[in-house]
Amino acid sequence: MSNIMNSLYNMRLLDDLARKETFIHRIHPLVKLLTTVIYLTVVVSFNRYEIIGLFPLIFYPVLVLVLAELPIGPIFRRILLVEPFIIGIGILNPLFDHQVFILGGLTISRGWVTFFSVFLKCGFTVAAALLLIATTGMDSLASALRMLKIPRLFVLQLLLTYRYISVLMEEVARTLRAYSLRAPQQKGVHRSAWGSLAGQIIIRTFERAQRIYQAMCLRGFAGEYNIGDYRKIKASDWAYLAGWVLFFAVARIYNIPVMIGSLLTGVVR
Repeated sequence: MSNIMNSLYNMRLLDDLARKETFIHRIHPLVKLLTTVIYLTVVVSFNRYEIIGLFPLIFYPVLVLVLAELPIGPIFRRILLVEPFIIGIGILNPLFDHQVFILGGLTISRGWVTFFSVFLKCGFTVAAALLLIATTGMDSLASALRMLKIPRLFVLQLLLTYRYISVLMEEVARTLRAYSLRAPQQKGVHRSAWGSLAGQIIIRTFERAQRIYQAMCLRGFAGEYNIGDYRKIKASDWAYLAGWVLFFAVARIYNIPVMIGSLLTGVVR
């Protein structure tokens, strides 16, 4: 029961964080969406053997996290939830890529290099997506998608799916609470009740979703998810986008860590 309630709380936490009033939160949603898409494109465009060149790109999620005054713990824990899947995908690379190269007298398999490259890329992309939701909110992201002329049906399905997950979690928590009250001495759900309990949860969620839809129709819903007036993009928003695009371009074209290392080595000499 506590795990379900924690999951429900963690799901709503991102929406609560999106209501804060900081410099990052006040940036136009479309600008933040475009910045994130460009960032993701730059990250995945790196060569599969590139690791050092990816390091400067960590500057973007770290700076957004600090300027938005977001808690590090919840964001980091959500990134860790995805890491096992990333490890499962990339851990086989050393078995298929047997080529080796020598680095500082050490013989390293290229498979391990591709594994760490995939690990960093996935970590950066997941962090950027989480920060986008935590600083913008799903409703504002929907308005940004509509401004990009994304089909209305797709945006509506995205929003309702996101909202329906919380409805499902609430019904699961309610059903498990009722079960625990009827079996107070029992830990967990007995396997003989798994099938019927899952069926009851599905039926209850469908019924509640139908009631929610009827309530939306009574309030004037006609296929368009109204999220308020569209905000105008200000000059500061364009400056934010231009600054990050310039940084991403420099980080992609030039290997900044190698350039800094060469500069420091030259100074020492």
